[in-house]
Amino acid sequence: MSSTPRSRRAERQRRDWRRNRRLTGWLLLAWFVVSFVVAFFARELDFDFLGAPFGFWVAAQGAPIAYLVIVWIYAIVMDRRDDERGAPGDD
Repeated sequence: MSSTPRSRRAERQRRDWRRNRRLTGWLLLAWFVVSFVVAFFARELDFDFLGAPFGFWVAAQGAPIAYLVIVWIYAIVMDRRDDERGAPGDD
């Protein structure tokens, strides 16, 4: 017995939502590591990096760069998924 178009659409939406949650979870984990884990242990890594203490460099330069990379990854992946679904948008 074949499924109805409505049930197929609902299943596809559930699958897409699971994929989006998984991506968001991994990116939030990366954010947590950059924000808390690296900054917490940076004090113990007492060495100069590019002329400044490593802890300062992580807070002042590394974290914002990592946040931009996280946003960039999210945008690229979601754009590809939109293309796979044939969602309307920028071509």
